[in-house]
Amino acid sequence: MSRPLLELADLVRTAGVAFIWRSRQWIGWTHIKVLLAIARCRTAALGGHVDACTRCGHRLISYNSCRNRHCPKGQANARDRWLEARRQELLPTRYVHVVFTLPHELAPLALQNKKILYNLLLQTSAEALLEVARDPKHLGAEIGFFSVLHTWNQKLEHHPHAHCVVPAGGLSLDHSRWVSSHARFFLPIPVLRKIFRRKFVIALQHNFRQGKLGFHGTLKPLAHPKAFSAWLRTLYRHHWHVYSKRPFGGAEQALCYLGRYTHRVAISNHRLVAFTNNQVTFR
Repeated sequence: MSRPLLELADLVRTAGVAFIWRSRQWIGWTHIKVLLAIARCRTAALGGHVDACTRCGHRLISYNSCRNRHCPKGQANARDRWLEARRQELLPTRYVHVVFTLPHELAPLALQNKKILYNLLLQTSAEALLEVARDPKHLGAEIGFFSVLHTWNQKLEHHPHAHCVVPAGGLSLDHSRWVSSHARFFLPIPVLRKIFRRKFVIALQHNFRQGKLGFHGTLKPLAHPKAFSAWLRTLYRHHWHVYSKRPFGGAEQALCYLGRYTHRVAISNHRLVAFTNNQVTFR
């Protein structure tokens, strides 16, 4: 892949100080550290090394990466190391891809309580998969899987969802044999959706009672117990999207797919098109 004409670091160096100043009411040191890391990445500020040809004497300077996980540069090596470690855990069987998505009504609360709600998304989707798979009416087996959290879509809109890459089968409940799922069917989506919704709403209510949720701006009225309980009941009327794709051909294909969703930032340098008149254009 050719080197992009425009990089995120260029935008930060040009407009970063003004952005920080305009955002001073909400921006924190964590955000500023990310911007500083991106601006210094692959520059002399982080040091580097010199490679020299022993024949012609040609010298090439390579600067170090910032290694910040929000930076679009320098993620390939970390991703490859992580995937190689996961490759040791894969099984020689078919794999399926299941996606759990929060309804958009939860998005404002998720933005104000990221750690709690994103953890609940991963936890309750995993519990739903495990519970339905154990049920003898469905698969009747103990399963394992990878889960990867994504919080945006291709248009960079807030869209919390979890990608789960799951072996198409599992160990029997007595751990004596392997139980394979149907060639074209893994677990019933309506059942997964119902259990996922129930578990998430119950967990959300538990966190509210413990005073762990924050409510700001337009969400302030939900801080009152009666208002929050009424709002929780409306979540049962909304569509909770659970989607299962057709099975992969095998473990290696599953891992390659999973690799697209690890160590990935929201917008890569190659998506940037132009920066003119304080406007950024990207694909």
